[in-house]
Amino acid sequence: MIRSISAEWLKLRHSRIGLLLAVLPVVSLLIGCANYYANQGVLGNGWYSLWTQVSLFYGEFFLPILIAICCSYLARLEHVNRNWNMTMSSPVSPASVFFAKWFVAGLLILLAQILFVLLYWLAGNLLALEGGFPPETVGWIMRGWYASLAIGALQLALSLKMRSFATPIGICLCAVFAGLGFYVAKLGLFFPFSLLTIGMGVLSQNKLEGFQHVMFWVSSTGFILLFAAMSISRLKRKDIVS
Repeated sequence: MIRSISAEWLKLRHSRIGLLLAVLPVVSLLIGCANYYANQGVLGNGWYSLWTQVSLFYGEFFLPILIAICCSYLARLEHVNRNWNMTMSSPVSPASVFFAKWFVAGLLILLAQILFVLLYWLAGNLLALEGGFPPETVGWIMRGWYASLAIGALQLALSLKMRSFATPIGICLCAVFAGLGFYVAKLGLFFPFSLLTIGMGVLSQNKLEGFQHVMFWVSSTGFILLFAAMSISRLKRKDIVS
């Protein structure tokens, strides 16, 4: 497993995925800050109001797309140059192949999350917001990351199945809007993209308590295991066409 993860990192050495990880959080934060600055008259809750603006663009749109791009890129490395033939004939289990890619995608998203929260802190100070930095931010970032792992498992399963780089990203974009529908219908705990909305406190900063808190972690874990099992089973049963 460790060797598989190391191999995935080596494949990323000459890629520009790091630039993408930096650009999308920066762009989403700039849009959110501009919106906050233009509407300070109605956004009077300081740090929390700023979070509603920056996390709306980042958590609802940019982050899911970033996850989809990372997963599509990791799978694309196998789809080109008949690399699947070498990968599946090597002494590495299908589970190791999937989880190595999923682990690397998760780590990349974690780096994006850390960058985003640092930019949020910097923006709040530049805007001279009153009050201290919200302690809830750590929870929002970590829950958002865990929900991202569920989305990553889904997107990676799609990307491993489809040779097209863009199609899984297009599916992700459609799922983003479906996730908003599930959230509005109070069914957000049963759809991975809605879990990201809930976890990051995008539309509501109310603290998760009791059943909702437990269900968030259970649902996220369940989606991770479900999509991982489906993808690994397919890798075991079907030949890859390079």
